[in-house]
Amino acid sequence: MKTRYEEIAPYRTLDGSEIRELMHPRLHGEGGQSLAEARVEPGARTELHRHRVTEEIYHFTQGEGMMRLDAEEFPVTTGDTVRIPPGTPHRVRNTGSVPLRILCACTPAYSHEDTDILENGGG
Repeated sequence: MKTRYEEIAPYRTLDGSEIRELMHPRLHGEGGQSLAEARVEPGARTELHRHRVTEEIYHFTQGEGMMRLDAEEFPVTTGDTVRIPPGTPHRVRNTGSVPLRILCACTPAYSHEDTDILENGGG
């Protein structure tokens, strides 16, 4: 199965980021994982959230920010990769002047039903 970036409409996820589902079994046929690009605008952050079942891997392809992973917070920038185990509270904040772009690999595939928002007001 093949997709083209230009043909994928973005949408807003529960955590507040803009997402393009590059490959997802719900949209593109069978499979057990998903790959999406998330975009967080300068000065914005995602809501603190967790996924009960899903493991995520974030690969930062543009920008810089601060990543919260459980109680730890650390800087991230282009080229960094972060593993987020299931059940781990996390969010990302864009501290730069360009959109923060993140490739998000999820196993099993991302679902709203597996997302718990832990704190609102991220923007």
